[in-house]
Amino acid sequence: MTKRVKSLAEQALFALAVFILFLLLFEEKVVVPTWLQPVGRMHPLILHFPIVILLLAMAMEIFRFNSQYARNEFYRGFLANLLLVGVLSAAVTVIMGLFLSKEEGYSGTVLQWHKWTGVGLFYLSAFIYWSRDQAWYRAPVAKSGALVAVLVLISAGHYGAVLTHGDNFISGPIQRSMEAEPVALDQALVFDHVIKPIFEQKCISCHNPEKLKGQLSLADADAILKGGKTGKLFKAGHPAQSLLLERIHLPEDEKKHMPPKGKTQLTADEITLLALWVKSRPDFKKKLIDLPPSDSLRWMASARFKPTEGGEDMFDFAAADEETVQKLNNDYRTIAPLAKESPALAVNLYNRSTYSAEKLEELSEIRKQVVSLNLNKLPVKDADLKAVAQFENLQKLDLNFTDITGKGLAHLTHLQHLKSLTLSGTKVTFADLQNLIREVKSLRTVSLWETPVTVAQIQQLQKANQNMAFLAGFKDDGKNPLTLNPPEVKNPSMVFTQSLPLLLHHPIKGVQIRYTTDGTEPDSLHSPVFTNKTVLTDRTTIKARAYKDGWYGSSVATFDFFKCAYKPDSINLLQPLNRVHQAEGPKSFFDQKLGTFNANSPAWANNWTGVRNNDMVVMSEFKKPVTASSVALRIMVEEATGIFPPGSVEVWGGNSRDNLKLLATVKPKMPVKGEEHSLQNVTCPFKPQELAYIKVVAKPCTLPDWHGGKGKPGLVLVDEMFIN
Repeated sequence: MTKRVKSLAEQALFALAVFILFLLLFEEKVVVPTWLQPVGRMHPLILHFPIVILLLAMAMEIFRFNSQYARNEFYRGFLANLLLVGVLSAAVTVIMGLFLSKEEGYSGTVLQWHKWTGVGLFYLSAFIYWSRDQAWYRAPVAKSGALVAVLVLISAGHYGAVLTHGDNFISGPIQRSMEAEPVALDQALVFDHVIKPIFEQKCISCHNPEKLKGQLSLADADAILKGGKTGKLFKAGHPAQSLLLERIHLPEDEKKHMPPKGKTQLTADEITLLALWVKSRPDFKKKLIDLPPSDSLRWMASARFKPTEGGEDMFDFAAADEETVQKLNNDYRTIAPLAKESPALAVNLYNRSTYSAEKLEELSEIRKQVVSLNLNKLPVKDADLKAVAQFENLQKLDLNFTDITGKGLAHLTHLQHLKSLTLSGTKVTFADLQNLIREVKSLRTVSLWETPVTVAQIQQLQKANQNMAFLAGFKDDGKNPLTLNPPEVKNPSMVFTQSLPLLLHHPIKGVQIRYTTDGTEPDSLHSPVFTNKTVLTDRTTIKARAYKDGWYGSSVATFDFFKCAYKPDSINLLQPLNRVHQAEGPKSFFDQKLGTFNANSPAWANNWTGVRNNDMVVMSEFKKPVTASSVALRIMVEEATGIFPPGSVEVWGGNSRDNLKLLATVKPKMPVKGEEHSLQNVTCPFKPQELAYIKVVAKPCTLPDWHGGKGKPGLVLVDEMFIN
């Protein structure tokens, strides 16, 4: 650093020190204008820079007076410049932090500790810089000052982390691992053990006494009941009229959506639990088992707790073999313990296209352990219930929106432990139900909405069976709204050659599906209504939501459709694939099977091909030349794991394998640090021409300097190619 530059930097440091002192002295009167607020919000962005610089500078300062460094001019000069840069950047960070603290939502003792430790670190570091050439500044002073500065820096960072992430952010995982045994079901409190953990994980980092966004704290029951600046958090018994649910259900791009975009969002189960809690007129001391056995909140939450010792949920059978359970888990079926430390298992089957009765018979090895079976929305027939009957300890059976008619319910009469049966959306009749109820004495709840069973018949059943609850279902009276599940796509494949009729579906009758094709979010007023008349002729992204009077609109479902006009007669790889990303070899590129992010699914390994240490070179041959104008690759991007777009993609073509010419070169946009993972298309357009051979060369990029694997080649993953 030249003398002139150093002199200017020192003058700037003095000016910044005076400015910070001014801000502190007149803090109550300072108003940060709107145009200056973005500067304050950059505080979390740059604070890591002075932390690293000052830590390094203070470490060097400790050894400055050692004999081997005391006369080393380079060491002394480098240290002085490093310390000056660290103190200057700390001053800028402090000013940004003071600006940010003037915004709404920042208050409390933690903020004050963070502010004064940050300010203290700056002035202490500046004092060390200006004093280090004085005669009295010797080794003991240097070491003491540097150590104190490091301790203050760590304290400032700790309080900043508490402000940003909540209390016990660092020690939380250790504390949780040291906690006592999981709560037993009979001791679990609805608020303390079901609702409060949701707030702590998803909300409290912004809504705590130290960071009162919207003047709302979710730290304890009193604060929750008090509400925030915009009013009460909820209206007991009315989730539809409660601010809590209203903010959660706003589109994620909305400014008032909670949690804010970029934060970890609530899961569908968590949203449902909050809605049910508000609907049940929240009691902060109520036990979970105090809720009726048929209560939805009780059913959903019970699996989070270990069974009551000696209670009704103890089972007299041994746990299933872990290897057997793991073997039976696959991409169309999940098997999980019903509760912690319980031998009982809950089984969930999904994917209509792969369902068959054999999928139930495959579970014979764990038939004693299965106590919960979910077959919702599958094409289950009456005859399939014979396979269900093998689960002798079954307590909960979900058959909503299946194809049963009720004639097969007789198979279930042997299930003498069955407590809950859901038959909504099926064709079961009153007569079939009467026989089942007469034989299965253990039944406690039966769901019958949207079935041929009339209200009068349900009332008759209820009158004759006082120990059971017959759920007649949701009525569109607008009083107790639930959230619709998203629309589903019924097209067997999302890849087509020329055109494809779009098939969207929703299992609930009377639902209106609205959709868009331009990337915008569909709404209930302006977006077109799906009518089964839409035909896709090109690559299209469909966004769809379900609406129905008296219900909350569903979340947005996004479906990507791809056109591939030409499938090669032969496909060859001219260079090897990565050892762990082989998929199905060359045929994977044109098998019309799209990959996902779920690395635990067998479909993941069967769809994604990859290269890292060499180019991906795919040669396609057409026995009869085709007129093509573009080639596209569907790729995965996940910067955190080093899965990057290719550095470049080349398309070569011609009518002779040995005489190909370069048709197009595309360099995809590289991700930035922290970018969310995505599935992208790399499209290479070129002048339309007749081709018998097309060669695609995807070259791995070099990972950037900011990446943990900097300098190494990125991993390129491709699941499908589209020639049009």
